[in-house]
Amino acid sequence: MQFMLILVAVAAAMLFDVRASQAYQGPWCAGTSRGHSFVYNCSMRTLDQCVSEVIAGNRGFCNPNPYYRGPEGPPPRGKRKRYYY
Repeated sequence: MQFMLILVAVAAAMLFDVRASQAYQGPWCAGTSRGHSFVYNCSMRTLDQCVSEVIAGNRGFCNPNPYYRGPEGPPPRGKRKRYYY
């Protein structure tokens, strides 16, 4: 019985594909005032999305994310070894 419980737990974990989530850093940051605190939300994908976040009743501004690196490109190719004949 205990073996079946372990087997079901492992099968459920494989079906649900449990992975660690990753935070998204977008190219735009929305700085908004929320009461007595000022919050930066740097997950905006477009300037329009950032502007709509700021206009939605939150006082603030939009600016480019200084930590955004852009999409990851393909890994660099290895250098070929030169053969001299």
